[in-house]
Amino acid sequence: MNTVKEVVKVGIADMNIATRGQSIRTSGLGSCVGVVLYDEMIHLAGMVHVMLPSSSLANGSSLNLAKFADTGVRELANLLSKQGGRISRMKAKIAGGAQMFQFTSGSELMRIGPRNVEAVKQALDSLGIPLLSEDVGGSNGRTIEFHLDSFLLNVRTVNMGVRDI
Repeated sequence: MNTVKEVVKVGIADMNIATRGQSIRTSGLGSCVGVVLYDEMIHLAGMVHVMLPSSSLANGSSLNLAKFADTGVRELANLLSKQGGRISRMKAKIAGGAQMFQFTSGSELMRIGPRNVEAVKQALDSLGIPLLSEDVGGSNGRTIEFHLDSFLLNVRTVNMGVRDI
């Protein structure tokens, strides 16, 4: 029997939640990092598509919490908690953080991908959420889809094929 399951989509600088019978997907991960938090016990998962490491980089009055690693990971954990998830049971998987362009200056500001990965790991650590697997770095974009039936994160990397982590 082939059951069609609903795919919940997450845009750039966006977050969303999926439950049993669904999967959750984001594409266009270059230097951005896709962070999946999930609670296996109740088949609940969320994903945030982080663009920048720190909300201190925000300009303007309205802050998009999903855009930044420091605010996005915490806000996603809070959203899952409101749906019955427990931070103490949550696990994480991440992908992305590529260095999409080569810079000769070596400026730390241009290392957005690696800085995003580092900031996401710091945010997970501060919440006590274990990072079970990652597919980060390199210089190719990714599309990821997390499946709530298997708790596997399917990572499709441009010119590199597909793998599950």
